Amino acid sequence: MAEFITEDFLLQTKTARALYHERAKTMPIYDYHCHLPAELIAADHRFENLTRAWLTGDHYKWRAMRTIGIAEKYVTGDAGDYEKFEKWARTVPCCLRNPLYHWTHLELKEPFGIKDKLLGPDTARQIYEACSEMLRTADFSVRNIMRKMNVKLLCTTEGPLDSLEHHKKIRDDGFEIRVHTAFRPDQAMAVEDIQSLNTFIEKLGIICDMEITNLDSYLAALRRRHDYFHQNGCRLSDHGIETAYAEDYTDSEIDKIFGKILAGRTLEASEQLKFKSAMMFELALMDHEAGWVQQLHFGALRNNSTRLFRTLGRDIGCDSMGDFEIARPLSKFLDRLDTNDKLPKTILYNLNPRDNALLATMAGNFQDGSVPGKMQYGSAWWFLDQADGMAEQMNVLSNMGLLSEFVGMLTDSRSFLSYPRHEYFRRILCNMLGNDVEAGLLPNDAELLGKMVEDICFNNAKNYFPMQLD
Repeated sequence: MAEFITEDFLLQTKTARALYHERAKTMPIYDYHCHLPAELIAADHRFENLTRAWLTGDHYKWRAMRTIGIAEKYVTGDAGDYEKFEKWARTVPCCLRNPLYHWTHLELKEPFGIKDKLLGPDTARQIYEACSEMLRTADFSVRNIMRKMNVKLLCTTEGPLDSLEHHKKIRDDGFEIRVHTAFRPDQAMAVEDIQSLNTFIEKLGIICDMEITNLDSYLAALRRRHDYFHQNGCRLSDHGIETAYAEDYTDSEIDKIFGKILAGRTLEASEQLKFKSAMMFELALMDHEAGWVQQLHFGALRNNSTRLFRTLGRDIGCDSMGDFEIARPLSKFLDRLDTNDKLPKTILYNLNPRDNALLATMAGNFQDGSVPGKMQYGSAWWFLDQADGMAEQMNVLSNMGLLSEFVGMLTDSRSFLSYPRHEYFRRILCNMLGNDVEAGLLPNDAELLGKMVEDICFNNAKNYFPMQLD
């Protein structure tokens, strides 16, 4: 069959093609947010087969497989690796117009070089064996996959209790691609489950070699872990939250609430909101003092299926968009920090597209002229990181902020094969600009537009984040 992912895939105009091939294509990747396992990078892991590299942990694929009627045995269950892959291959032709269809064939093209075959039941065995054979070679170890994809830096995501031993090994090995961690303190404010929170507090005390008996000692322990992460190269935090929390509270109220937590007593809804508000503020102060970037991911309604949550746990493809109030609490949270000159660089991400303009305009409220694009409206995330979602995010940012200052795309993935998402984004960016040029909406200035493309693809992120490449 004719090649599907051609050199000019998604590039509809001459200008778009020139921008992509001459400016975007060769730019390195600065992947500032992902969920890759640092352990596998430290070990320079080789995957046994394509199922292990491609389907393990991929809740996007799992949702699609369940949707066409694939039994859970072949999704997350105990079926054999090829059996699972064969079910995925049967799913792919049903994914037309879903981003999975594009991603799948982009990832077969890079890094495997498979350009002339569509994945389906008739090609499953051939593609599986060819890719699996490559994956077992040293040339396709995880570090070499990253090298092939021109990655220069990535940030994984770890909780406060992580030892960061794998990051230390990566540094000690002298691996030339920078691998940093991002501090994800969601556990520290998860008051919905008092038992789990107390387990976290107990482990935190052990790691910090201190007894946590009140709020002050709790914050001191968290600060120790924040400092420890900083000492090990961390320069950004990441929160996965429904909305911002900015309830009014007093220190004495939070002291009493923390006492109830230690006693194992369930909190009232108002107490939960006050505790979360206090923790968000304190953690933001730590980020500011350390010169970090804080990332706020809003809007996921998680673990909707009780049936699957009970059997499989979290992050298995049963999360969706929520419709939480964001504007007022977020404004109040950011304003309190800004008023006290304690607002760190911040990236705001939304999961519900109704909030696109909300976050784009909110970011503009708190720019202070200290650095370009201090407040960022972040890239299309999760359910929105598809062609329409990326284009809409950039259109809203263009209209209500400055696209030129955007720090660009990230993978937000658990798969080492997901780096073509950067290519996908770059093609969409260049196509958007190219269409505008040929419609007479932008000047046909190759240098002006080319610099903007290169900045969004790599340079803005390199200059924005406080992690050094050299």
